[in-house]
Amino acid sequence: MLMVGLSAASWGAYEYVPQDYVWTSQSHNSSESMPCGGHDVGMNVWVEGGDLLFYVAQSGWFDENNTLLKAGRWRLHFANRPFDGSDFRQTLCLDEGCIYVKGGGVEVRIWADVYHSEVFVTLKSKQKQGAVLSYESWRYRDRPLTKAECQQCSYKWVLPADCTTFADSIRAKDGILEVSHVNRKHTVFDFTVERERLDDVKAQLYNPLGGRRMSVEMCAPGFAFAGVSDGKYVDTDHRAWHFETRNVRNAEISIRLDAGDDELAGFSKTKGAKAVPLSATASRKRSEQWWHNYWQRSWIQTDESNAEVQRIVRNYELMRYMLGCNAYGRWPTKFNGGLFTFDPVFVDEKAPFTPDYRKWGGGTMTAQNQRLVYWPMLKSGDWDMMRSQTDTYVRLLPAAELWTKHHWGHRGACFPEQMENSGLPNPAEYGKHKDGDDWGVERNAWLEYEWDTALEFCLMMLQAYEYSPLTSHPSPLTSHLSPLTSHPSPLNSKLIDSCLRFFDEHYQYLAQQRGVKALDGDGHLIIYPGSGCETYKQAYNPASTIAALRAVATAYSRYLASTNTTGESQMSYPDSLLQRLPDIPLRTIGGDTCIAPAVTWARIQNVETPQLYPVFPWRLYGMGRDDIETARNTYWKDPHAVEMRSSKGWKQDNIWAACLGLTDEAKRLNAEKLADGPFRFPAFWDAGFDWAPDCNRGGSGMIGLQEMLLQETPDGELLLFPAWPKEWKVSFRLCASNGRTVEGKN
Repeated sequence: MLMVGLSAASWGAYEYVPQDYVWTSQSHNSSESMPCGGHDVGMNVWVEGGDLLFYVAQSGWFDENNTLLKAGRWRLHFANRPFDGSDFRQTLCLDEGCIYVKGGGVEVRIWADVYHSEVFVTLKSKQKQGAVLSYESWRYRDRPLTKAECQQCSYKWVLPADCTTFADSIRAKDGILEVSHVNRKHTVFDFTVERERLDDVKAQLYNPLGGRRMSVEMCAPGFAFAGVSDGKYVDTDHRAWHFETRNVRNAEISIRLDAGDDELAGFSKTKGAKAVPLSATASRKRSEQWWHNYWQRSWIQTDESNAEVQRIVRNYELMRYMLGCNAYGRWPTKFNGGLFTFDPVFVDEKAPFTPDYRKWGGGTMTAQNQRLVYWPMLKSGDWDMMRSQTDTYVRLLPAAELWTKHHWGHRGACFPEQMENSGLPNPAEYGKHKDGDDWGVERNAWLEYEWDTALEFCLMMLQAYEYSPLTSHPSPLTSHLSPLTSHPSPLNSKLIDSCLRFFDEHYQYLAQQRGVKALDGDGHLIIYPGSGCETYKQAYNPASTIAALRAVATAYSRYLASTNTTGESQMSYPDSLLQRLPDIPLRTIGGDTCIAPAVTWARIQNVETPQLYPVFPWRLYGMGRDDIETARNTYWKDPHAVEMRSSKGWKQDNIWAACLGLTDEAKRLNAEKLADGPFRFPAFWDAGFDWAPDCNRGGSGMIGLQEMLLQETPDGELLLFPAWPKEWKVSFRLCASNGRTVEGKN
């Protein structure tokens, strides 16, 4: 059965309601927590030893060292221990976007408001009872960081001798708690500028850290401050601020957070956000409605009795829920744990650090990993949520252009692979340089000349425009006012143009450093030295880079033509660039034509398979396209592709198998990718190559499942179930280009 319409609203009375996720026993520690969140706030919620505990994290809590700090841990203790009985239930209600904890005549409801950074906790009890609400902070004192612990920040292995996580300011009075962390003026940003020889242009760079003020304001009417005590949870000592009530039946607690981005970036806050206190009732009503509408945008469901199919579909849905918890953050969902990291020793026994710890940094963005978190939002219809990621690139565009101009003297935006939230390369990954080196290139065996991931985010913007041109969900590409923030989105076409120009001008610049001619004998760019992801190094004309430039230039040209109101026919910049692009390199393996990683390369450094990037994300090969057998040959016969095949972490074999119509392979790999993780909550996947819960594994699993169900040919023809096993029963609603919503059932 196939139905096609313009929007989810066209499907009439049917409303999708996701199933609740329920636990009937308490947890042993924070690794057995449930996620909950909204707007830009994430919480880990669990019940341990009869107490309800939850961590709170907000997107953008970057300290002096660029660690992504948690706001703290809360504990709710009841004198009569109602959660110790056999009627205990902890429920993640996806349709309402909240968690219920019930037992012994007590019900606690926890949620985050979708429109502001605020958490609410409501309490109902059949009988009056005593309760203690505690705020537990490990940042009650300065904490020197060890070299191993500095993986959580941007210094990594080049940390200064006095590297410290500085204490917060914490005050309590009556039922009010106020917490703040104000960054010192000198931060890792200043260290980075000096290390990368940018002092002359420092004033023109974006500093996201210096003077940033993060704050928490908790209001607990009916509770009274009752003093402090010291304790320890897992590996970390803490100080607790206690608020007590002796006879409570109903209570409403609010926790308001501020990451300090507004003042730092020059944004103005939503009118009335601070002036008018929000009631729990009003927040609950509007947040419930948002989450219910969220699930109507798209869904995948099964009535299949096969436990494996049920598990795959459920974990897809749970991952999408976690992405929705940072729907409107100013900073994107981090690939290495998102907002839901927990005590690190449960991920790695060699990491007995504070709950602020995660490997691969807090304010550092590994672009190859980040992209997998955001690609699935196209088909899920969550285009408005893509802005957290795409706006970050727009925000950092001036720094990327300044880097190019400063180091090489030409135009274009150079975005490094391991990029700080300032737009600069991570100072440790940047490597050691000496006089005579090219200071624009990272001295790093994995990262040198690896610049083309930024083009994936350019293509995301262009495709988001094609999926939803000025419909009810604003496109990240167009300049508009978001209903949730008062600052206009910058004109992102400038970002796309600048990213393309960088490759065009930089490789002509490099060619002219080596010889007289800027182009080869056929008038094409000479992409050398290049990089096939982090794997094929010192590459000549890498397939992944050529495919990236071709795909983005083609989509950008199409966009410019659609917005041309003059009626004049003239060659656009992307059209001229397309004429200068070399062909994607091919080679013969066992008598069959395959996509080559590059014309030639010096070494293999990592375990990526960029020779299949022309399939995804660039979609130059695939179902309904010419030469699909060339791509299938590459998948089956390229020795590196075969050797490195895996469902671990950010590996994409599950996506390529689906895009190439290899149903058995797609079935196997996506089942592995979306299998339960090792923690109690099934969508908390293991660290993989990064950290837990691994969000790029969840994102790549979502993409793979979507591609099994729905694909498009270059002319927009829809392909239903192109790699879906006939024996797996499923129905779905997903989005397609030209504002189409597709429903299917097998």
